[in-house]
Amino acid sequence: MILPIVGYGDPVLRKVCEEITPEYPDLKATVANMYETMYKAFGVGLAAPQVGLPIRLFVIDTTPFSDDEGLEKEEQEQLKGFKRTFINAKMLNEEGEIWGFNEGCLSIPEVREDVYRHEKITIQYCDEDFVMKTEVFDGLVARVIQHEYDHIEGILFTDLVSSLKKKLIKKKLQNIMDGKTRPDYKMKFCNKKGR
Repeated sequence: MILPIVGYGDPVLRKVCEEITPEYPDLKATVANMYETMYKAFGVGLAAPQVGLPIRLFVIDTTPFSDDEGLEKEEQEQLKGFKRTFINAKMLNEEGEIWGFNEGCLSIPEVREDVYRHEKITIQYCDEDFVMKTEVFDGLVARVIQHEYDHIEGILFTDLVSSLKKKLIKKKLQNIMDGKTRPDYKMKFCNKKGR
């Protein structure tokens, strides 16, 4: 089932999300719906707060990035078919060089900015069967994980840009809150009249 994606300005996007247990109601359906919603919106990651759920859950499929010919073959291979569900994730370490990449977000359509993040992360999480894992990721995979992890911590990529950039995108962010943005996917806007 395609879920509406919550737009910038909704309070759920600012919540530090709660951990869940394997007994969380309809967890398998929620995960399946999140993947379906992400694919419909042509995203590579989607966090639960983006569909209105303040829980520590996000899904990732970086396959669309694997077609980027500007990347090294090794990274293209790493991105191809990298599909994971992260439940109750906890970032253990961020290290290595800090590098910039032009990021966007399904909750903040039509806004893209360069964001600087560490190249390598260590993260602990449960998969969809609640098997605990601790893994190290780098490159674009690490970046997508960091972006989605920020969502479950109540952080948006626009928080990580300079104050000048924030001033320049202020009007676009207001348009999202007011429902004046028209993405190609179903959205729920926080200030839109008659929602």
